[in-house]
Amino acid sequence: MQRHDPGRGGTGPSPPSASRSDVIDTDLCIIGAGSAGLSVAAAAAAFGRSVVLIEKHKMGGDCLNYGCVPSKALIAAGKRAQAMRASGGFGIEPASPRVDWKGVRDHVHGVIAAIAPNDSVERFTALGVQVIQAAGRFLDKRTVEAGEHRIQARRFVIATGSSPMVPPIPGLDEVGCFTNETIFDNASPIAHLIVVGGGPIGLELAQAHLRLGSKVTVLEAAKALGNEDPELAALVLEALRKEGAEIREGAAVERVDGREGAVRVTFKAGNASQTVEGSHLLVAAGRRPNVADLGLEAAKVKYDRRGISVNSGLVTSNRRIFAIGDCTGGLQFTHVANYQAGIVIRRALFRLPAKSDETLLPRVTFTDPELAYVGLSEAQAREAKGEIRVLRWPYRENDRAQAERSARGFVKVLTDRRGRILGAGIVGEQAGELIQMWSLAISQKLKIRAMTGWVSPYPTLSEVNKRAAMRYYATAASNPMVRKAVSLLAKLG
Repeated sequence: MQRHDPGRGGTGPSPPSASRSDVIDTDLCIIGAGSAGLSVAAAAAAFGRSVVLIEKHKMGGDCLNYGCVPSKALIAAGKRAQAMRASGGFGIEPASPRVDWKGVRDHVHGVIAAIAPNDSVERFTALGVQVIQAAGRFLDKRTVEAGEHRIQARRFVIATGSSPMVPPIPGLDEVGCFTNETIFDNASPIAHLIVVGGGPIGLELAQAHLRLGSKVTVLEAAKALGNEDPELAALVLEALRKEGAEIREGAAVERVDGREGAVRVTFKAGNASQTVEGSHLLVAAGRRPNVADLGLEAAKVKYDRRGISVNSGLVTSNRRIFAIGDCTGGLQFTHVANYQAGIVIRRALFRLPAKSDETLLPRVTFTDPELAYVGLSEAQAREAKGEIRVLRWPYRENDRAQAERSARGFVKVLTDRRGRILGAGIVGEQAGELIQMWSLAISQKLKIRAMTGWVSPYPTLSEVNKRAAMRYYATAASNPMVRKAVSLLAKLG
């Protein structure tokens, strides 16, 4: 990495207003220090490339500060409160927990603080990355301006993430609401939380607050968890309703009235308008890619409200510029961003023809029970392959699940006629951990036979995966040809 005089070589002429002191030449310039950008920066620096990393807000991006980390910390607090209420089945007297909301907030922010050094300016500076804390904006196809600096790079990576999408609901500006960027700062009891949005974020936060003592109503305009396998989603929704959450589907919000502490939401259900009153409002109606004010037009990068357009190699319409993570409008998960970062490193540093394959990408909704999925959905598998096999195995047939009183849930696996694994879903205890075997199987294009050939320690939840795989061969014992073969072998002694 070097600063240069525009009149003495370098990578090309700088904009007319640039001086000797503010033009930086580098191998790689990354805009956005969330999960995707940090992964690229760390890997590129480790291979000796010069890297400039631009971030206008907080290092670590949404995942560390507003998303994965704080939400899982809040969920963990709620889970412990629920364990106190549900201890009767273990011979332990149930107790009603007293929730210290300030203590819960301190726990959440303590977890963020513990992880923050891994994403800090200091760490990345020590790795050899030049971090510029300013907004980045393209001036042309190969120049970015950030604060007092202008950066010219061989390659650029846009990793600007996404932000909560707040619909233009009449009255919302006057009443106010929480989003996932503000709710983790709350340190006061919430009597009745109304959640607009029944997707993973909305339901995770709904259940966490329910377990911490709030009454919760979820309003979903379409179908709650509508992007998930209906069989798996139904069990999650049943569990939340059993705990006390009111989940209203087909409820399109029309307006909001009142003030904080006394909120009234009017929504349309069928042909009738209805109202629900609560103390606080959380809007979890999806996220929008952060693509504004990046100067994408000047860089000749195509985009629309859904995000930046990329090909399978994550290259934009400007061949020097990659875009990864939420800003592309694809799957919005940290592990997806990290996966895409690996593709960029292989392409930008090693010139390898790496491509993104979304069928390899698992997803998890961290409700209780958890819901995890990887690969093709049942509808996609039937469309692609025609005839498929659907294999299921229930948690209730697992001894560890019975011992833990976590026997609700099941594994669902899809294969083609020859046994190749096409997709897998799990709903139940530790589904996010158990799905990883199926992620490996699909990434390696394994057949179902491979999932029966390993030895599972007893008693563990992982046995449900093997038992589900063995269902593929369940009909073999009744197959006349197989029975005849066994009979002949027996006669041979």
